[in-house]
Amino acid sequence: MTVRALALLSGGLDSTLAIRIVQEQGIEVTALNFTSPFCNCTRKDAGCSNQAVQVAKELRIRIIMKAKGKEFLRVIENPPHGYGKQMNPCIDCRILMLRQAREVMEEVGAAFIITGEVLGQRPMSQRRDTINLIERESGLRRLVLRPLSAKFFPPTLAEEQGLVDREKLLQISGRSRKVQLDLAEQFDLKGFACPAGGCLLTDAVIARRLRDLFANRPDYAMKDIRLLSVGRHFRLNDRVKLVVGRNEEENNKISAFPLHSDLLIRPHQFSGPVAAACGQVKAPDLALAGGIIARYGKPGHPRPCVTVTSAHGTEKLVVPRVLTDADIDPLRI
Repeated sequence: MTVRALALLSGGLDSTLAIRIVQEQGIEVTALNFTSPFCNCTRKDAGCSNQAVQVAKELRIRIIMKAKGKEFLRVIENPPHGYGKQMNPCIDCRILMLRQAREVMEEVGAAFIITGEVLGQRPMSQRRDTINLIERESGLRRLVLRPLSAKFFPPTLAEEQGLVDREKLLQISGRSRKVQLDLAEQFDLKGFACPAGGCLLTDAVIARRLRDLFANRPDYAMKDIRLLSVGRHFRLNDRVKLVVGRNEEENNKISAFPLHSDLLIRPHQFSGPVAAACGQVKAPDLALAGGIIARYGKPGHPRPCVTVTSAHGTEKLVVPRVLTDADIDPLRI
């Protein structure tokens, strides 16, 4: 009889090793990767989801991609179990992922779920009490196997039923990655590139921008979420936020976002950044936005021009004054 398991695969070291350890027991594994706009992968040639795909190829397993979606954003806005140091609702995020994983587990005919959790590695979601809480509230009690720390926990149903040999599971705890790195070398694993993973919700700047978004634009779209990690952000007033590119890559990203009710502002006949004015933009806001763009550009003229593009067309605007750092620093988010 073929034993099947579903593994949460981030593409990082721990989840990769967890799968490999279970594969050693002849169990057929399907990977599940949750995509999020808050991925903090440091790999330069691929995002978190692409990294997970590469790991799945190396392990020769099927991978299912699933977006956390708007339900995840609602959790961030109001997490029942609170935040970490910033806007990271780690416990509720984990509960949500496991609840969604339970549905996929049934679809693929898996007997249990695998995670790369290591006891004591993360201060909020990988303590013994919170691990038990998460498992209970996700409806997966005794169905989650943590191969890296299994011997710190009571046997799961899969172990009791003889589907998994408990003696071949590990007893790793703490924040050191030495044991895991040694195992990766032993298994000749090379696909992972973010040993510790990461989440932008733990970043103080992103958290500040997210609070600002929730407070001032309750009708935000996914585009607004994706913009949080791009450029310099300025709150012009409670109606309008300005996002200003810092380099060519960010200018291109801002230019590629759909306009809808927002405006795209570009320097006219001078070198400078591209900006998105988000919200209910009025004439005084455009004058202020133009002054900020000129501050970070090289206008060569005390009254430069910018172009303003909306869904209805493009017009040229004369900037009344190039702003100074003293003018704009109070507006910075």
